[in-house]
Amino acid sequence: MAASLRILLPVTPISAVLITLNEESRLAAALESVRFCDEVLVLDAHSTDRTREIAVAAGARVLVRAWDGFTVQRNHALAAARHDWVLAVDADERVTPALRAEIEAMRAGGFAHAGYRIPRVVFYLGRWIRGTDWYPDPQLRLFDRRRGRWTGGLVHESVRVEGPVGRLRNELEHHTYEDISDHLKAIDRYTTLWARQAHAEGRRAGPLDGCAASMWAFVRNYVVRRGFLLGDAGLTVSTFNAYYTYAKMAKLRELARTS
Repeated sequence: MAASLRILLPVTPISAVLITLNEESRLAAALESVRFCDEVLVLDAHSTDRTREIAVAAGARVLVRAWDGFTVQRNHALAAARHDWVLAVDADERVTPALRAEIEAMRAGGFAHAGYRIPRVVFYLGRWIRGTDWYPDPQLRLFDRRRGRWTGGLVHESVRVEGPVGRLRNELEHHTYEDISDHLKAIDRYTTLWARQAHAEGRRAGPLDGCAASMWAFVRNYVVRRGFLLGDAGLTVSTFNAYYTYAKMAKLRELARTS
């Protein structure tokens, strides 16, 4: 009788939600990884490549809206979803079979928390980076939209929920940078956004702040968080994380001088 009752219990529906802009080279694999969800919604920011065509071919519901920043765009996608429980992923992320099985098992019995953090692992320079500041990088991506939404400014947006937050064991894969040049372009882009936001918030940096912070960033990444165990990839990540730290502080000082 107990087994029969479990079978009859309704399974909580989930909407997978993605925001896109010119993601034709990465989107198909992301969509394939979330096919188990009851809805796949893609909110596209007027891509000029085949992004929308790929999404439609994969069976996703596609909406189009002009880009208005990460946080605003993500919240619009959240509001457009058909189901209250959402799984938010990006085009360069993949739900692994193990993570899918964990989510499926949890929703069959009913979610016990308002949201769940998922460990995220980056594939970079030919290997998985399980060390440095990049890991385990827990991301709150599975949550009840009635109790949560995206918050943040120009950069580093995140989900906040009202209520208890659980943790999943299995990883979300992140295929982030194509190569070192792509990584450096991203550093330039995100440090500029960080500096603009910090300047608008009234933050300031002294001449030695960036130097001290970047030196600690390298030690923390390479030694404390065991980047040295990852070979050349760990050294590169640690060095670039230190460079990121220095660059964002230098750009903040530049804004203070020129504004």
